[in-house]
Amino acid sequence: MIRVMTIEDYDEVFALWKKIKGFGIRSMDDSKEGVERFLRRNPATSIVAEEDGKIVGSILCGHDGRRGSFYHVCVDPAYRMHGIGKSMVVRAMEALKEEEINKVCLIAFTENDIGNAFWNEIGWTKRRDLNYYDFTLNEANITAFNK
Repeated sequence: MIRVMTIEDYDEVFALWKKIKGFGIRSMDDSKEGVERFLRRNPATSIVAEEDGKIVGSILCGHDGRRGSFYHVCVDPAYRMHGIGKSMVVRAMEALKEEEINKVCLIAFTENDIGNAFWNEIGWTKRRDLNYYDFTLNEANITAFNK
């Protein structure tokens, strides 16, 4: 079952994130408070997938009124290759369309071979016409990568 994520899902979603090899988790943005702030701003666009009574996939999805963004797209390794990821992506894109958002983007780490293969497989376009820039406003918001 694919449904909208709520803050009540946080503990189970965070545990899922911790299982995903190569996943980057930020100390502040991905804390319960950070995710709750994100969900308040984007109450209808983030998605979870449930199977066998547990959360096996998630997408943090939001927008700025112009462009949608996907963050932390993942499926539990034991549940991959069953269409869950694609179903979540479709549901999140439908939620963005309902809010009149016409474009969605995401960032995949270059070393995330599984993720990059997934996005290529389902028809997303890797941009080669722009550079992505980043500026850290709070040095305490540290990213740790799951090994």
